[in-house]
Amino acid sequence: MLTIDALKGLGADTQEGLSRCLNNEAFYLRMVNMGLNDAGFGKLEKAVADGDLDAAFEAAHALKGILSNLSLTPLITPVSDITELLRRKEDADYAALVQEIMQQKAAFDALV
Repeated sequence: MLTIDALKGLGADTQEGLSRCLNNEAFYLRMVNMGLNDAGFGKLEKAVADGDLDAAFEAAHALKGILSNLSLTPLITPVSDITELLRRKEDADYAALVQEIMQQKAAFDALV
């Protein structure tokens, strides 16, 4: 079940996230649910699989903003990492980074 305590248990900075949502717990939880269901995750996964680094960057950059506003720290870190690598178009194992993101996402998805 998606609760503040469950999110804290996964490492989310719920105090910061709540403050961005006017300390309205119901609103924050609704935004977390929406963020976890954002199409950007699928777009990032597909773009990396297709080798489209420009589309992957756009998806990762958008996700970084969403997740940062929600303070979902365990997801922010790998999404930020891939965003910066894609920004510089560095040679990297993007598939492994996407896999890490999706594993972190799965832990949050289990709460919903």
